[in-house]
Amino acid sequence: MEKQNTLKQSFSLQGKGLHTGLDIQITFNPAPDNHGYKIKRLDLEGQPVIDAVAENVANTQRGTVLSKNGVHVSTVEHAMAALYAFGIDNCLIEVNAPEFPILDGSARYYVEEIEKAGVVSQNAPKDFYIVKHKIEVKDDQTGASLIVLPDDKFSLNVLISFDSPVLSNQFATLNDISEFPAEIAPSRTFVFVREVEMLMQNDLIKGGDLDNAIVIYDKPMAQADLDRLADMIGSPHKNVDELGYINNKPLVFVNEPARHKLLDIMGDLALIGKPIRGRIIATRPGHKINNQLARMIRKDIKLNEIQAPIYDPGVLPLMDINRIKQLLPHRYPMLMVDKIIEIGATHIVGIKNVSVNEPFFQGHFPEEPVMPGVLQVEAMAQTGGLLVLNSVEEPHRYSTYFLKIDNVKFRQKVVPGDTLIFRLELLTEIRRGCAYMKGLAFVGEKVVCEAEFMAQIIKNK
Repeated sequence: MEKQNTLKQSFSLQGKGLHTGLDIQITFNPAPDNHGYKIKRLDLEGQPVIDAVAENVANTQRGTVLSKNGVHVSTVEHAMAALYAFGIDNCLIEVNAPEFPILDGSARYYVEEIEKAGVVSQNAPKDFYIVKHKIEVKDDQTGASLIVLPDDKFSLNVLISFDSPVLSNQFATLNDISEFPAEIAPSRTFVFVREVEMLMQNDLIKGGDLDNAIVIYDKPMAQADLDRLADMIGSPHKNVDELGYINNKPLVFVNEPARHKLLDIMGDLALIGKPIRGRIIATRPGHKINNQLARMIRKDIKLNEIQAPIYDPGVLPLMDINRIKQLLPHRYPMLMVDKIIEIGATHIVGIKNVSVNEPFFQGHFPEEPVMPGVLQVEAMAQTGGLLVLNSVEEPHRYSTYFLKIDNVKFRQKVVPGDTLIFRLELLTEIRRGCAYMKGLAFVGEKVVCEAEFMAQIIKNK
């Protein structure tokens, strides 16, 4: 099972803010398990902290702005994308300004510093958001859409389209997140010359220049107007004779704008708080629609606090009923686990098919058959027992006896025809022959039962 990650050591970066033009220092620190991404504003009294989650994103078109209790911080998406790409789950970010530094307009410097600082594994299991069905958001006014499809890993396809002779259609693809540092991180943000004056008038790019953004010249302008805009952003005058890019540095990639849009999507979706297993297809994306998708996923996470394990009946089990009978002493009618489909060092997933022929349905209740809750707990406990027995040599010489069952909750009834999926996970290491674990029972995507168990492993006489 994959574990959560944090930084091995702290690192700091300095640069100007795109929106404010301020000199900014930002520091990234290791954080404990289940901490998530948190941002601390050092320049404000009391050093308020903002959780970097989608619910705290303010409405924005250019750059992602996090806001909570009147405190905000902007331009976070490039740093978030770098943390996400390295699988960092927990990080405390300290910044002395209302925004992150723009640096060169990409995620390159964040990536370089993370590689130097190193990443360390933690004790808590990594919690993925597993895409199990198609998710789609659309903006009919702009033609933008984001589609998320099931896949066994994270990948991204991006198509951008503008009414521009210089930047019309481009696409970018990330099939493996390990490609991010070299293929996506160096891609800079971009802006059209025709937008610069409006952005300056709205105080949106006080710290912008020809070194931290790709500037696209796609509609002819008088040289005097170009000089005036250069003066507004503090850049040297350039004589531009033809349409194209007017940067001090050449493009890093032919499709650099499309790659930067991909970077932005990763940064915005990092705010769901879990790494995604799924393929994202983005058409004409932007921060607004990116955040719509992030909010939708966050809502789904809250409604289904823990996702049900994936169960494919066509895949051979890790333990069939014959192997289970070798490990557990239970027999008909008390053997309540049909097969084990997943097992790791600290977790196990088992299956129980509920049939109307179960003997307990004769009396519970004949006219409206419902599986007794106590038997759901028993089936869950047997699954947990298999996890414990799997941790010892010669498991047939041992039995597990449950000493305590706490915090039992039944959320909905289980009836004939249901397939129960049990997921048991150790809450602590097995010590002195005792195991403490939490169990969840699912029917489909819904949690139907949960409990915490303490079990003892005893050698058979």
